Amino acid sequence: MTVALTGGSGFIGSPIGRVLVAQGFNVRALSRTRSGLCNGIYWVRGSLENSRSLAELVMGARMVVHCAGAVRGRDESGFHVTNVDGSRRVIKAARVGGDCERFLHMSSLAARHPELSWYSNSKFNAEQEILHEAGNINVGIFRPTAVYGPGDRELQPLFSWLLRGLLIRLSASDSHLSFVHVFDLTAAVLQWITTPLVIPATYEISDGTLGGYSWNGLASIGADIRSAPVRQMTIPRGALNSLAQLNLILSYLIPGEPMLTTSKVKELVHDNWECSNAGITDAIGWVPQIMLRRALKDRLF
Repeated sequence: MTVALTGGSGFIGSPIGRVLVAQGFNVRALSRTRSGLCNGIYWVRGSLENSRSLAELVMGARMVVHCAGAVRGRDESGFHVTNVDGSRRVIKAARVGGDCERFLHMSSLAARHPELSWYSNSKFNAEQEILHEAGNINVGIFRPTAVYGPGDRELQPLFSWLLRGLLIRLSASDSHLSFVHVFDLTAAVLQWITTPLVIPATYEISDGTLGGYSWNGLASIGADIRSAPVRQMTIPRGALNSLAQLNLILSYLIPGEPMLTTSKVKELVHDNWECSNAGITDAIGWVPQIMLRRALKDRLF
């Protein structure tokens, strides 16, 4: 079976590509460069803006896994162009190509609250565009919570400092946080692809910890692993906004899109990212294998 993959060189898409190749799938990946693509993947040069490349990508592919997207940006339009317009082009190419039977869209738990940020709004709208354009294609939407693991640049500093004895707290002490390891997310993708019959649905994905994690809970895990206390340092929302404004200014001077913006701050300080796997477990039988405590203890991040 041929699987078409977008974002195959990214943090989430790369391990998905490796696992699919290892399982014997013919994998065709869209990317501007071959860098980051594993051996055995057929490279389609192009981007989400190139309709000819998209047509080549989906030709003969019964499955499409759409992982490409923007997680950084300095304004709302940038997220919309990549996440919303790009997703619409991919699903439209899959429908017009006529070979695609299933389409898996890698969204985000942030889409549950489109009012919070440019990113969350773009992910929610991307889901709506895909459902609108799908036609007879069976669409699955994954909404993973905060994803971490090898290659991650966002959560790795938080966990590294935690194991050094300092937890930098970004929201209220009673906030509910949740995480999922990229290896577990990859396993969920493989299981969705190989399950003979799946119901079109939107699935939340986390490591399954009941109630999620509190900041005190994270500090306790860190203290147990390092056998020493962990000090918590709270960054007030006002300070976060000031840092975000400075970061935005610097982004115009230094190449690259910013992660921390005043829009992103609203996501970071949101107090409930609790997540349930009930839907996806019932649908395809997937259950996570890597809890955060194990990942931190074994340095799987």
